[in-house]
Amino acid sequence: MQRETAVVGAFETLVVTDPTLSTVVATTSVHFNDIPSIIECRTSAGRVLVCAIAPERLATAPEIGRYLERLAVGGSGSNDAANSAPTRTIGVGIVGYGPFGGMGYTHGLAATETDGLAFVGVCDSNEERRLAAIVDFPTVQGHADLASLSKADDVDVVIVATPPLFHASIALELLRAGKHVVVEKPMCLTVADAEELLAVSAEVGRTITVHQNRRWDGDFLALRRAIDTGLLGEVFNMETFVGSFEHPCRWWHSDETFSGGAVYDWGSHHIDWILRIFGSRPQRVRAISHKRVWRDVTNADQIDVHMRWDDGREARFIQSDVAGIRKPKFYVQGTSGTAAAEYAPVTIDQLVDGRGHVAHEWHHAEVAADLRLSRYEPGYGTVDMVLPPVARVGWPFHRALADHLLLGEAIPVPPEESRDVVAVLEAAHASGADGGVELTCG
Repeated sequence: MQRETAVVGAFETLVVTDPTLSTVVATTSVHFNDIPSIIECRTSAGRVLVCAIAPERLATAPEIGRYLERLAVGGSGSNDAANSAPTRTIGVGIVGYGPFGGMGYTHGLAATETDGLAFVGVCDSNEERRLAAIVDFPTVQGHADLASLSKADDVDVVIVATPPLFHASIALELLRAGKHVVVEKPMCLTVADAEELLAVSAEVGRTITVHQNRRWDGDFLALRRAIDTGLLGEVFNMETFVGSFEHPCRWWHSDETFSGGAVYDWGSHHIDWILRIFGSRPQRVRAISHKRVWRDVTNADQIDVHMRWDDGREARFIQSDVAGIRKPKFYVQGTSGTAAAEYAPVTIDQLVDGRGHVAHEWHHAEVAADLRLSRYEPGYGTVDMVLPPVARVGWPFHRALADHLLLGEAIPVPPEESRDVVAVLEAAHASGADGGVELTCG
């Protein structure tokens, strides 16, 4: 946890009258003086936590709320075994290793840099990729097949980073072998597979979650903050876009057999965003797809997904490889205002000896964008503001995963939410293949 969190608002001064019955577990710096802000009091009936910070401020200071929850569970006393910090490390295995820049490398780095996690095993049928993992992480153990990884006693949780076609079958085998499982997005390709994963997870008492890492993107967090604080009012329409006019990836991402289809790629992120904003899956889905330019790959060149809820709310997601001019990344309408964000590609310019100018351009979707917000004020008109991306520290998904497995805290991404995303993806793919017929989201 962060050692310091800024809070603005009312503050009540606490005084410890009997140090034998009370322990100061947090202080607040006021004019360079450390004043007690959270005190644990011990009584014959149990423990009482007293917090000097007004309750309404805790909503904007989640670190403090999390600290209070941990104190409530464990307390601060050093004599209670449950109070001591966990000393056990969760062993992480990865199935499907992408070398430097790939998801296997990313997960290995995250596990290495997150307290409570350790990257101990990698499984890949390709010897070259296994060797690449050992070069990147010299202490990791290589496994040529899933059975070998499943038997490894030091592996507690396995991250499945294979093409989506194999997610369900691999995750099921790992769950039944007694491992906790993290699946790369999308969770799987069908709702039926998702339901089976949830059922087996409950049956064997092991966690299954999905690496929906873009829930922690700074611009999405800024959008959530604007909505949660009422700046937009009630959101009734949300549109998202990703794409450009260029040849799609030639790897499995663009092969419908392995990827599930175009909508399963970026749609796994964007539709997850939409469902988090709206709080539930839509009742109806309709998608229009085009195959007009890139004939050497099997994914659609463009897919346009419309979602509708029974209360009239609507959302739209477009992924395109034939869009010369990009639409906004976000366009969100509420009853009090509108928010939008434009993509902000980043190019790194270098002067390299012997080569001269070298430019490297990052994918446009990798950079968090400023959120432009226009809010209507009665009797005044619209007021514009810009919300910068929320800063992200460390590896928030992996941090939450470690806290879940070690401390019993909330699962990073509830699997039911990822099942609902799969329901939309499956319906959208079927609708696009059938000429745009509207389907019920099962």
